[in-house]
Amino acid sequence: MTRPRIALLGRFAEHTSATRSGAIVTARLLAEAVWQAGGEPITFLPTDDFDWATRLAGCQGVLMPGGADIDPQLYGQNPESDELYGIDATQDAADLSLVRWVIEQRVPLLAICRGFQMVNVALGGTLVQDMSVNHKHVLHQIRLEADDERLGLSSKVIDCSCYHHQAVDRLGDGLRVIATAELGHPEAFAIDNGAWAYGVQWHPEDNAASDKHQAEIFGRFVAESAKAKHIGA
Repeated sequence: MTRPRIALLGRFAEHTSATRSGAIVTARLLAEAVWQAGGEPITFLPTDDFDWATRLAGCQGVLMPGGADIDPQLYGQNPESDELYGIDATQDAADLSLVRWVIEQRVPLLAICRGFQMVNVALGGTLVQDMSVNHKHVLHQIRLEADDERLGLSSKVIDCSCYHHQAVDRLGDGLRVIATAELGHPEAFAIDNGAWAYGVQWHPEDNAASDKHQAEIFGRFVAESAKAKHIGA
């Protein structure tokens, strides 16, 4: 059976062990999680070409991965923390454009960490620029308040691997919180646009190979993508 093509917007990296200079990267664990779920992960270059219908032709789902911080000016604030890192105007503009297009076109979407935060910003929400207690290298348990079956989960309680120092503050329009962290910030939301579209603050790829619940999320995402029409068709 043909694997559904899953578009991942690449992330800029200053250096990697495999390149002599800057790179466009996709986390290996993330690509492998999509592959193990039956999808074909394809990385796209962030540029100022926002003709997504043409660029993503043949894809059936979009995954917005984790990455560096979003420029606070995109959510109406000035930078207020020395902990902000990796802000890149090209990356921000490409992410913002793609997220809005995908939601409008009702393409199956899974947004992770930075992707989760970018969805919130794209829909008019704001972020906490630096949490009082960050969630870097944190494994914690959450309980899904809703949509666990639609996410493909066989349990409402799952262990989540986090790496973030920012959090959703004001929730964007059309978003419905389905899980909340003990610290009080949204940990997952549904994007109520009529498609299969979700965002999670944690990194399900971190332990998808050993935790069946994280693998279940990728499995449902790829399955929903396989049922969707090809972009550009």
